[in-house]
Amino acid sequence: MQQRRAYSQAQATQPIRVRQYPPPQQPRIPVPMPRRPAPPPQPQGYRPPQPVPYTNAYPRPAQPPRKAKASNKRFYMWLAAGAAAFVLMSCAALTLGVGFIYSRGILPGVSAGGISLGRLSQDEAAQKLAIEWNTLQVTDGQRAWRYNASDLGITLDAKATAQEAYDQGRGNLANLFGALIGRVDTEPIINIDTAVLQNTLTTNADQFSQAPVNAGVKLDNGQVMTTPPQNGRSLDVAATMTRLQQDSGSILADGRLELVMQAVAPAMSDASPMVEQARHLLSSPLDIRIFDPITGDSVYWSAQPDQWANWLSADSDPASPTGLVLTANDAPVRAYLTAQSGVLDSTRYLDFDEAVTNVQQAIREGRTNPYARVYHHDSQYVVQPGDTITSIAWDVGQPYLYIQQANGGINGVSVGQSITIPSPDNYLPYTVNPDKRIVVSISQQRTQVFENGSLKWDWAASTGISDSPTWPGIYQVISHEPNAYAGNWDLWMPHFMGVYQPIPGADFTNGFHGFPTRGGWQLLWTNSLGTKVTYGCILLSNDNAELLYNWAEEGVVVEIQP
Repeated sequence: MQQRRAYSQAQATQPIRVRQYPPPQQPRIPVPMPRRPAPPPQPQGYRPPQPVPYTNAYPRPAQPPRKAKASNKRFYMWLAAGAAAFVLMSCAALTLGVGFIYSRGILPGVSAGGISLGRLSQDEAAQKLAIEWNTLQVTDGQRAWRYNASDLGITLDAKATAQEAYDQGRGNLANLFGALIGRVDTEPIINIDTAVLQNTLTTNADQFSQAPVNAGVKLDNGQVMTTPPQNGRSLDVAATMTRLQQDSGSILADGRLELVMQAVAPAMSDASPMVEQARHLLSSPLDIRIFDPITGDSVYWSAQPDQWANWLSADSDPASPTGLVLTANDAPVRAYLTAQSGVLDSTRYLDFDEAVTNVQQAIREGRTNPYARVYHHDSQYVVQPGDTITSIAWDVGQPYLYIQQANGGINGVSVGQSITIPSPDNYLPYTVNPDKRIVVSISQQRTQVFENGSLKWDWAASTGISDSPTWPGIYQVISHEPNAYAGNWDLWMPHFMGVYQPIPGADFTNGFHGFPTRGGWQLLWTNSLGTKVTYGCILLSNDNAELLYNWAEEGVVVEIQP
């Protein structure tokens, strides 16, 4: 350590040399380079010598192709044989393994009739099929419905189908992997009662069918234009049954029955002759009058031209000069009425078939003012203190015997009891005329006749005595007899118009008539108008009874007020 330190001190006494970096540049002295002499001139046409390609003076003889060694060939043969043996042994092992693991159960990827049966025993699979394979999806390729298989006459052999499902993948290597990791559908084993199947398909053919659409018109930017026709479809019952009988298992393998449908051409393929008529109709809204004959009220549902123009189509009409007439397609009219009917309360409803027909008929006649009648459901009444069947019937406006009949023939009621009040529509069997109405007031002993909302006639009248009263309610004119006979009282009644039957099912009717006669000569009640003198009918003078008889067709509503 002392020597090293002395050396360092010695070094410290030496002068420090400073090296310049980079070293200073020395001046360069140019050195002349010798030039290569130019080649001597060559005579004209001179060509320099060309190099000679190498050739083997002694060519090597061709050698025959070498033969593969026999040992290599045998090696590859043994290799292929070993691979095949390995595959076979693997498959055999896999088959034995699967058979051992699922010796009593169905392979996991197996189903039948659209129902998964994997890992179930045959008994469990048969039970599951019997429970779940009771409905089928019936489809026309576009729509689908659910049906009980028994309603179609189709029954499943659950036990045999479960056996078929169990056999999937066993003894058939091609199905093994699908049954293990994929999906294998087993065709169900079924029996078909052809009579039941044919009856069900025939009965429900309308449900499966789609009506064709005739050529029609539409309103496009205020211009009436024609629309093309559309084919419909109908169920081919015979073809559906034949197809099902030929291969029922395959067709029903997924739990679906596909119907055979056939095209139906529309009757009218050109609506151009209807354009002018459509222009006239579409100049105003379609005002559908919704009329309640019980209350006598009307509301109007108005469809604007650009909306209901798309409902129109052409139809044949031999009475028309062109052989065609405009009408409305069922589906859009029904959809419109259904949407609008949401404003009705729960006690009232529309008969959509009737309402659609009324709209179509109005358009065929060139009118834009169709009407639809409101109907009423049965209702419930809770008995109050002091109520009797008779008093309830008087208050709700129905003959009491009908209320008794609707409640099982009861003779009395108790407070808090709920009884059924039949729909008042039961007394309106005919088509209603919304523009005519007859109103009878028992308390005022008068009859008023209304037409188009205006009072036409106002007459004195006589109703039934207390022992045989005229019953309040909403009824209709149901019959016309020039001179009816009442056997109970030996009366002949001129210009008789029946209104209601006070006894259900009896051939006995109360209604309007003129002054009656007894015995063919005795004229009764000529001075009694304005008082209760009849046995339930409404008495008018002979002249007024004749006027009303000729004015009121069957179906005119008669409102009898208490």
